[in-house]
Amino acid sequence: MSIVSWIVVGGLAGWIAAMIMKTDHSLVKNIVTGIIGALIGGFVMNLLGSHGVTGFNLWSIFVSLIGSVILIAIVNLAKGRS
Repeated sequence: MSIVSWIVVGGLAGWIAAMIMKTDHSLVKNIVTGIIGALIGGFVMNLLGSHGVTGFNLWSIFVSLIGSVILIAIVNLAKGRS
C-alpha cells in the first residue's frame, strides 16, 4: 500500500474507532491511531491464520478498525478510564 493509502485507511479507521470508543481526537491522532491499529490488526489476523491489511479495501479498513479499537482500549486502561 502506498503512503497515501495508509493515511486514508488510517484516518478512516481511527475516526470510526474514536466514535465507537467515544473519544475526541484530532485528525492527526485519528490517522496515527488508525495506522498503528492497522499494524496491530494485521498482527492479530496473522496470528489467527488470516490475512491482515492487504490494500485499499473494506477488509483492510475492518482490520485497521479492530486494531484501532484495541489500541484505544489499551490506552484507556493505561490511563485508568474504561
